[in-house]
Amino acid sequence: MKIFTAAQIKKWDAYTITHEPVASIDLMERAAMACYNWLFENNIAGRSIHIFCGKGNNGGDGLAITRLLIENNFKAVVYVIETGKPGSSDFDTNLLRLQKLKSNLNFIKTADDLPIIKAEEIIIDAIVGTGLNKRAEGIFELVIDKINQSAASAISIDLPSGLFADESSKNNTVVKATHTLTFQNYKLAFLLPENEKYCGNVHLLNIGLHDAFEKDETAAYEMTDEKIIKKIYKPRSTFSHKGNFGHAALLCGSIGMMGAAVLSAQACLRSGVGKLTAFVPKCGYDILQSSVPEAMCIIAGDDYLLSATGTEKFDAVGIGPGIGLQPTHKILLEEVFNNTSHPMVIDADALNIISQNPELLKLIPAGSILTPHPKEFERLFGKAENDFEIINLALVKSKELNVFIVLKGHFSFIAGPDGKNFFNNTGNAGMATAGSGDVLTGIITALLAQGYSALHACIFGVYLHGLAGDIATEKLSQEALIAGDIISSLGEAFNRIHTY
Repeated sequence: MKIFTAAQIKKWDAYTITHEPVASIDLMERAAMACYNWLFENNIAGRSIHIFCGKGNNGGDGLAITRLLIENNFKAVVYVIETGKPGSSDFDTNLLRLQKLKSNLNFIKTADDLPIIKAEEIIIDAIVGTGLNKRAEGIFELVIDKINQSAASAISIDLPSGLFADESSKNNTVVKATHTLTFQNYKLAFLLPENEKYCGNVHLLNIGLHDAFEKDETAAYEMTDEKIIKKIYKPRSTFSHKGNFGHAALLCGSIGMMGAAVLSAQACLRSGVGKLTAFVPKCGYDILQSSVPEAMCIIAGDDYLLSATGTEKFDAVGIGPGIGLQPTHKILLEEVFNNTSHPMVIDADALNIISQNPELLKLIPAGSILTPHPKEFERLFGKAENDFEIINLALVKSKELNVFIVLKGHFSFIAGPDGKNFFNNTGNAGMATAGSGDVLTGIITALLAQGYSALHACIFGVYLHGLAGDIATEKLSQEALIAGDIISSLGEAFNRIHTY
């Protein structure tokens, strides 16, 4: 699924109107019907509904939804924000249609016109959608504040009013929606943490926009989905043997942090690698040999790693889980980077060591995969003012360093040096637990060793990791989930992917 800008969404509407063809007012009716159907299916019977409308096309959607509600005997009251400016053509058409019904139509010009809303009632926000080009002010700001002060559930149409689709809305006055009903595809604003408090639960409603536009139009970002994963996934052939699936190396663990090494190694093996060798310090040798008997071990230090001699012979190398922040690790990373000619996975303390020694950045093998969480990303590349700047910084650094950056979180973001950038649509808040990142390192390293390209290892690895987390959460809850549960669910995750 492509993530389009507000301007591209407007082009998509126009393309559909021209090439289906369909009149713009009928396309608006299609959107209104999709919203009405969602409302009907989500238990609004018997509850009074307050619809707030601007005079653009988002307001036109709101008027059409109001008419459908009234025609189906729901208690609906509509409020149009009146600024003296003319409405859009489709807004005016829907206003005339609504006025033909016995409807409760009100106009808001000042704060005195604002209604009293009870907690058990519903608010529909159709004030302004993707057409927003400046912060809400004046009467618009007053109405949004009124909605936010209410204890009633708020349902925003297309976007919460006051929210920009493609840039940061920090310091904006924005509707805090319980649900957002948006059309066709996700907007970028929905995928970034800073907007969670505004968007609530986002629901995609298909309104039949023309498929050819999405196919042909270039987008800066895509959302992973089953179609993409099906194209990437490589099922095993009947006569396969372990040599077909690569030999991976993991440089992991130190005294007191061998759990990270165990989790990463187990995840690597559960992700299909043919063979795994773990480079571990002497203090963790017995732990890893007994916890992960399928892995081979090389002692590469006493309480922490000192050397990685021989890593150049492996199909893929992952480094970082549990290695600690030892002064000698700068030399270790130099050794690994200089002796590795193919992409590798760099995570956890390896990233923190690089942030302390930024000259190491230029030594990272081309096409390697960095998997920072937000704080690690900040240590590496500096602080940004908002989430949109973080995404842009990831794009810049990915291209500058010729690496892939997997910025971990809900809707994990993958920035690629070739300009192909993806948000992930699997995973949940239960995965915000110690060791989850170590599991991801093992998974991606395994995929690299099996011959997946760096881009595909990122996309497939992050998706698989999140899907396994979703499966585990279904059984255990978000609160009870631990990293080992993600590993235990990898088998079922692969089985699901096999059916795509």
